[in-house]
Amino acid sequence: MTKRLKNFMDEQMLMIDDELYSLVEKIIAPKHLKESMLYSLKAGGKRIRPLFVLAVSQMFNNKQKEAYTVAAAVEMIHTYSLIHDDLPSMDNDELRRGKPTNHVVYGEALATLAGDALNTLSFGVLARMKNITPDIKIELINLLSVAAGAEGMVGGQVLDIDGETRQLSLEELENVHLNKTGALLRFSIESGAVLSNATEEERKNLVEYAHHIGLAFQIQDDILDIEATSEELGKTAGKDVASNKSTYPAILSLEGAKNKLNEHYEIAISCLNKLQVDTSILKELSEYIVRRNK
Repeated sequence: MTKRLKNFMDEQMLMIDDELYSLVEKIIAPKHLKESMLYSLKAGGKRIRPLFVLAVSQMFNNKQKEAYTVAAAVEMIHTYSLIHDDLPSMDNDELRRGKPTNHVVYGEALATLAGDALNTLSFGVLARMKNITPDIKIELINLLSVAAGAEGMVGGQVLDIDGETRQLSLEELENVHLNKTGALLRFSIESGAVLSNATEEERKNLVEYAHHIGLAFQIQDDILDIEATSEELGKTAGKDVASNKSTYPAILSLEGAKNKLNEHYEIAISCLNKLQVDTSILKELSEYIVRRNK
């Protein structure tokens, strides 16, 4: 990681966290519900999705403070999805980001409701943004509803569950991840462009970039499930192999998966090269997420 990227991430993550915690703290809700919501938000994480919102916004020299609200909203959605993924009825995980999962600490019912609360709060904070035109707020809410719902993340989770009983083809696996992981990454990237009034051509290139960097991100996740330890990942390593789950290494071999990762990464960078703005931070962030070790 370059010094420039480290400084960017350190500075922005502090501001993202401040916005996240403030938005939850100010709602009027049962104390133990807010504690459960904040427990998972404060468990750590790379904050990749909100960082993408801010990297794209800053790429267009957009200094609106509302970018941090959008960044917080997408992290709320991501965190809610992790709480629900870890539930006994889903992946039944007891470790997330190196800490006991939400349902282990607060019980299955409250964990489910904490996820529900984060999901719905994300749309509320977008609706209540000041200094943003109604048209842009409506577009952001619509984009997030598509990315997070049946047409995106939730639909991808259903496809993932359906695929547990059989070996998926590469095309089927890519479809799972374009929805389950890629849709929310696409929103993070495209929302920064929407906030910045990017041109249609700029948005088109960024959406294509999001498509490829999202797949690269997931392939690296699959590789790390094999090569990293549970301590490094902050969650149970080797689960995909143990359950005979369809992954990029399972379909392509470990070497083939690494080649496919590099292929998507190179295409993603080529999309950024078409933009007539300074994309250096976005390129550095891209390299970081595909070369990470946890």
